[in-house]
Amino acid sequence: MRSGRRALIGLAAAGLAAGRAPEASAAAGRKPPPPPNITVETHRGKVRGTLDDGIKVFRGIPYAASTAGPNRFRPPKPAKIWTETRDAIAYGPMCPQLAAERGSFAASWTTGKEAAEDCLVLNVWTPALRDQRRRPVMVWLHGGGFSAGSGSRNVFAGTRLCQRGDVVVVTVNHRLNVFGFLYLARIGGAEYAESGNAGMLDIVAALRWVHDNISAFGGDPANVTIFGQSGGGAKVSTLMAMPQARGLFHKAIVQSGSHLEGLTPEEATKHAQTFLAAVDVKPNDLLQLSKLPVDKLVAALKAVMEAPGPKPNYSPVVDGIVLPRGPWQPDAPVVSAAIPMLVGTTRTETTALLAATSPDDFHMDEATLRKRLAAWVPDKEFARVVAGLRRMMPEASPSDLYFAITTDRRVRQQAWAQAERKAAQGAAPVWLYELDWSTPVDGGKWGSPHSLDLAFVFDNVALSESMTGGGPDPQRLADEMSSAWIAFAKSGNPNAEAIPAWPPFVASSRATMVFDVKSRVVNDFRGDERILLASLPLVKVSR
Repeated sequence: MRSGRRALIGLAAAGLAAGRAPEASAAAGRKPPPPPNITVETHRGKVRGTLDDGIKVFRGIPYAASTAGPNRFRPPKPAKIWTETRDAIAYGPMCPQLAAERGSFAASWTTGKEAAEDCLVLNVWTPALRDQRRRPVMVWLHGGGFSAGSGSRNVFAGTRLCQRGDVVVVTVNHRLNVFGFLYLARIGGAEYAESGNAGMLDIVAALRWVHDNISAFGGDPANVTIFGQSGGGAKVSTLMAMPQARGLFHKAIVQSGSHLEGLTPEEATKHAQTFLAAVDVKPNDLLQLSKLPVDKLVAALKAVMEAPGPKPNYSPVVDGIVLPRGPWQPDAPVVSAAIPMLVGTTRTETTALLAATSPDDFHMDEATLRKRLAAWVPDKEFARVVAGLRRMMPEASPSDLYFAITTDRRVRQQAWAQAERKAAQGAAPVWLYELDWSTPVDGGKWGSPHSLDLAFVFDNVALSESMTGGGPDPQRLADEMSSAWIAFAKSGNPNAEAIPAWPPFVASSRATMVFDVKSRVVNDFRGDERILLASLPLVKVSR
């Protein structure tokens, strides 16, 4: 049921309390009751929200000023103060971005509102206001790499998490692609020192907003969990290495997005030069960038991303200021040593990440397998790796082997490394998981694809039919995963009644929760695969 419709139903229900329609009450000379007072005083002004199945929802709240014009490529500035009560009933714009090709399995999910530079907005779901409760706060960072997406997709709606766990949920929009990660420091000097990480500084500004305002929404600013999937997991990974974010969150969840390395200044400068050439701006005339219309910037981004050859990468930069070092290289960041973590993946991430835009990947022969794996496995290692995996998966087709190896190389090895480095730090626990349940949609060809976990973590199975299909299994998984995530947000430990006992990950046992129709904990899960691939250097994933 859509949020607006739920809100109307919730208001209408008040008029039906006496067993008659609102019209009948009016006809009897009684006024219908006024709508509930869903207003909150923030540090910048009052906001008015709506009801969604009893949950108070506030959409499109500005947490910082517009980044247009002179604010482009610079750290976010405070939002303007407003004096009248501001309606917070509709999602705000998302950052300008290129249209993304989506697999059929994502058809149930909306993508957000129109794009605009005035996109530094967030959304809040809360069970109650002004009741003196201090609820755990769960701040969601959306996927789409560092280049696309929005915190306003319907699958991210926090209503059911609020109902299940008495938590407050926040989702965030921020700057992406060249708007958030165009590194100009070595071209334009100190004025642009933080330009390569502006999008991450936006998220820090959102977390500061949470710290300053969330108690008015029934949340506890001293108990904030950041969580994200894919690019959102990469943002969580990056925040854990940012001194500016210290103290603004207390727990972290990385879903299919362990991000270990940032761009070097040399790499990021090269990518910025590529963009400047496409937009026809000279390095000594960067002021022109602040005057160009958004459409021209997006057109230039499209041109450089569609040009033949390697693609430029606009993502966080190890600039020595915002990011003093590689986020998780060579070890776990000290600045977040005390933060407990939850890290995991899905079984066949790359059926969605690769085959959604290359359907022939589902029908490979041996020659195609070798060709397609060239980007992931050195030629001299190809025979050893494929033969080793065939021993573990004797019934596997070439496509099955491709998805298994690319999932390990692109996603799982990074998650393993992140969990290992966090555990080795010894300051706070980390738990490891894998989602193994196979979705039945499209004859089951997707297996357990990238993003399958979203429906379960948010307990939004009803909004995700194209991804999860029907039947009781998806809701059973939602009961387990959302309960574990809520437990972690409350206490820093994911153990909950809905799941088996789940010990932290340590090097000696490597305990992994395997979420499936019958979830279980397995020590050193996929140990043979891990050992098979251990000699290969980790892939530096471009997001």
